[in-house]
Amino acid sequence: MRELSGKVAVVTGAASGIGRALAVRFASEGMSLMLADVDPGGLAETATLAGDTKVLTQITDVSDEAAVLHLADRTFGELGAVHLLCNNAGVYQGGHLWTRTREDFTWVLGVNLWGVLHGINAFVPRMIEQDTEGHIVNTVSVAGLFAGPHAGGYAVSKYAAFAASQALAHDLVASGSKLRVTALCPGAVRTRINRSGRVRPFDLTVAPSPDELESQERVDAGVAGGMDPARVADMVVDAVREERFLLLTHPEYGGSMRRQTETLLSGGLPTLRGVAREA
Repeated sequence: MRELSGKVAVVTGAASGIGRALAVRFASEGMSLMLADVDPGGLAETATLAGDTKVLTQITDVSDEAAVLHLADRTFGELGAVHLLCNNAGVYQGGHLWTRTREDFTWVLGVNLWGVLHGINAFVPRMIEQDTEGHIVNTVSVAGLFAGPHAGGYAVSKYAAFAASQALAHDLVASGSKLRVTALCPGAVRTRINRSGRVRPFDLTVAPSPDELESQERVDAGVAGGMDPARVADMVVDAVREERFLLLTHPEYGGSMRRQTETLLSGGLPTLRGVAREA
């Protein structure tokens, strides 16, 4: 989909970080926007930053199927179509895999995996019916390619999101659809994902464990030295225009993926040495 002007984009997780950068970048291309998040203040600020383009906003918990269906109904009802869907909302949960509770997994999988699946189910059938060019961008993570220590639950959710993206891409091609898919796998980016606890449901809030605090320190350091989200947004626009499936924000990931595959085929356990940590 090379021409974006006059088209409609939906961005979840639009109140900050990569989602905000995507919204601003799409607005600069002349797209109309539907922006969703659970943070009303941040969402309003993003809408202001988008400038003069037509912008709708809606408070949406992407882990709630009914909320995402309502988002889709309103988008198609008020904007008439959807050409670019960015399932971008995500949260981070650190700590060793055996210390994570059922509630932890419910929260992380609800946003990072079910948020993507709900977006696909709510929007893609109607995007197919439009019979126009279109694109779905799922924000996965390098953690969906490399599972390391201190964030097992997060990696589980992101590996699944990557699998969903790949399966969706194949299904669309096999069905003859004009829609294409990009799996966005960012590394360290200056976002607020290291402060995901701010949007965790109150009844799920628990005191952090020692290993979770250690993980938090690592992620804080990665975020502080991370890439500007605006650069990621530029890469996404290029990937949409080029119909590129896998989008790696850091070039060293290519070599890391090759080394990981070689290690796995030899029966070994890959490490994250040489891989920029995601945030």
